[in-house]
Amino acid sequence: MSTHSDDRYYVPHGSHWPVVGSIGLLFLMVGVSTWLNGAAPGFYIMLLGFAIMIFMITGWFGTVINESVNGLYNSQVDKSFRQGMFWFIFSEVMFFAAFFGALFYARNMSIPWLGGDSNNFFTNLLLWEGYESTWPSNGPGNVGGDYDVMGPFGLPLINTALLLTSSVTLTIAHHALIEGKRLQVNIFLAATFILGFIFVYLQGVEYMHAYNDLNLKLTSGIYGSTFFMLTGFHGMHVTIGAIMLTIIWFRVIKGHFTADNHFGFEAVAWYWHFVDVVWIGLYVFVYWM
Repeated sequence: MSTHSDDRYYVPHGSHWPVVGSIGLLFLMVGVSTWLNGAAPGFYIMLLGFAIMIFMITGWFGTVINESVNGLYNSQVDKSFRQGMFWFIFSEVMFFAAFFGALFYARNMSIPWLGGDSNNFFTNLLLWEGYESTWPSNGPGNVGGDYDVMGPFGLPLINTALLLTSSVTLTIAHHALIEGKRLQVNIFLAATFILGFIFVYLQGVEYMHAYNDLNLKLTSGIYGSTFFMLTGFHGMHVTIGAIMLTIIWFRVIKGHFTADNHFGFEAVAWYWHFVDVVWIGLYVFVYWM
């Protein structure tokens, strides 16, 4: 493997993958929107969009990996990758901040207003007589019908333990990679993404329990919508992170990383620890409070 000169910044040649990704997103968007509006072909258009996106991601990842193992990246490119990953995670922080902000606004501002707090007494008296400003709430009119709240124990607590354990196993794998302990890296990295996939599976079980036993749905007022939006998007991020960890595991097996050159591993580790931190906040503010 040759090392690219530090005085030259590698610029990739023109790539067709962005065009393929745009086409995939188009089919995905059209398919989902038409399917949700009752058009039967929309489901198959959506599947086609997913297939194109998987094809694009696989090909684009392969191109970047080949560039890396062929020594085309130098310290300047490495620095750019680190900056890019930092800003990507920052954008994810803002993404979840918006949903946590919506939860805070609903609980601490909207509900007291609807209930007629000291500054808005006539709201309750004239518009929503008898409405009690308590959380959880499905708003005036009992939107979505009666439901039971998802408690913090049981599956949510188990999933919390799984994610916290996965952070520990990933940290052990990272230190093992730096120390050149390949077998230990393989074992603990595999344990990490397996724990991630178990988390996703148990979240699916939790959703089935919510729908079938608690009558808790996305349409269950503000509580149902914030619950499923926060936990659902987080589950999507765990799924993506577990897939990335699996790819990194295969790359470790192939010997792509060294103690001094393994940013691909680090980037996914940053992402995974971010997802774990988000879950802690989510567990506290959605399940406990």
